[in-house]
Amino acid sequence: MFITDEFLLQSPTALKLYHDYAKHLPIIDYHNHLPPKDIAENKIFGNISQVWLNGDHYKWRAMRACGVNEKFITGDASDDQKFIKWAEIVPYTMRNPLYHWTHLELQRYFDEHRLLNAETAQSIFETTREKLNSPEYSTQNLLQKMHVEVICTTDDPTDNLISHAKLAMSNEQLALSSSKLTAYSSKLKMLPSFRPDKFIFIDAPNFLIHIEKLANITSQEIKTFDDLLSALKTRANFFASMGCKLSDHGLEHLYAEDFTDGAANIVFQKALTKNNLTDKEILVFKSAILFHLGEMYHTLGWTQQFHLGALRNTNKRMLQTLGADTGWDSIGDFKQAASLSKFLNALEEKDKLTKTIIYNLNPTDNEIFATMVGNFNDGSEGSKVQWGSAWWFLDQKDGMTKQINALSNMGMLSQFVGMLTDSRSFLSFPRHEYFRRLLCNLFGEDVKNGELPNDIEWLGKLTQDICYYNAKKYFNF
Repeated sequence: MFITDEFLLQSPTALKLYHDYAKHLPIIDYHNHLPPKDIAENKIFGNISQVWLNGDHYKWRAMRACGVNEKFITGDASDDQKFIKWAEIVPYTMRNPLYHWTHLELQRYFDEHRLLNAETAQSIFETTREKLNSPEYSTQNLLQKMHVEVICTTDDPTDNLISHAKLAMSNEQLALSSSKLTAYSSKLKMLPSFRPDKFIFIDAPNFLIHIEKLANITSQEIKTFDDLLSALKTRANFFASMGCKLSDHGLEHLYAEDFTDGAANIVFQKALTKNNLTDKEILVFKSAILFHLGEMYHTLGWTQQFHLGALRNTNKRMLQTLGADTGWDSIGDFKQAASLSKFLNALEEKDKLTKTIIYNLNPTDNEIFATMVGNFNDGSEGSKVQWGSAWWFLDQKDGMTKQINALSNMGMLSQFVGMLTDSRSFLSFPRHEYFRRLLCNLFGEDVKNGELPNDIEWLGKLTQDICYYNAKKYFNF
């Protein structure tokens, strides 16, 4: 049988740490891209293609690399045809993390232990379809299966957050009306995260459309840079009232050009009148608004997240055909250290640096990020500035292991807030198990090699902290 209880656990210590300390902990997934509406409405998916293949650019890239026609990826093929095409290439994904994830997810959600391939495809499609059509496999119950306690979605400032309100109200009403309500249902939290990148990218084609939408939802004119900041503050306060505790940004690198608010306003006025902007003007505006947002997050007591280093939308023809987030992004080689240091230091100088998590996509930046966070920890709490978990293309066995080792060597692994899915799929939560197994195995290997004492109780505490308790404390959940 593939993926047994010993999967990735290569020592008695690793087995004990995982099964006795890590396995049964709840999950705090503090960054993902799940659709809030699907959770609030407790959506039931018709089949495994709908919940597993739709929107999963990891699988799409693999299928393209194996010569699968786009018709069976994002095209008009039927759901069962798409699943069968995926199943046919799964054996060819060996040594890619998709091979592990695929079979781990089939086991954990569907108790399906057969290998997925051309021969088993139709049968597995039918078996999983029958299960998915049951209320037991609704979105909220899929989360329950993985013991998810908190999920933080990624939301535009103009979102009305109605789905978050609906779920919170539903849980409150259930808790009041039913003494038989499960502990899980009354505890599940879906909280928004503030993602205002559309109002930073002044050079984007739809920038003015987003400004108009922000003006409409805040019922105020946005004619100046100060107006824009005021409108974003209004929305941030609304998000805070809905339980938001985190912001998030997906940037090539941090922007840290010297600026004045007056200069930023001049650039904003030029954008409003559709005049062309120079590269320097664009950088001044981006730096100004990002800095002011950082101050705002500090005032609100939020954690700010920065996902840095993706080179996005590289295939312009396919971008025009299929749109963004369809599998045409890669690792970029942007310079990070100087601007990262300058940005964090500018907030620190004003005593406005809030809790911060930085994620890198280029593995050559591992040591830069691991050491950068140590420059701005002030002793106010454990690792106020964090180097985040291995992200996107690095979210696999080798990438996670390197991130954990670099953090151990140059920082404090014991203070790490651990894993997240960063996913659009409701079947992605076994990635927390994958991370936990790798972490336990690394501790176990160190004990086996005589590099750490065989103090199971203490190692178990460290493991539980990294997998759950550090995040619960850090985010005040």
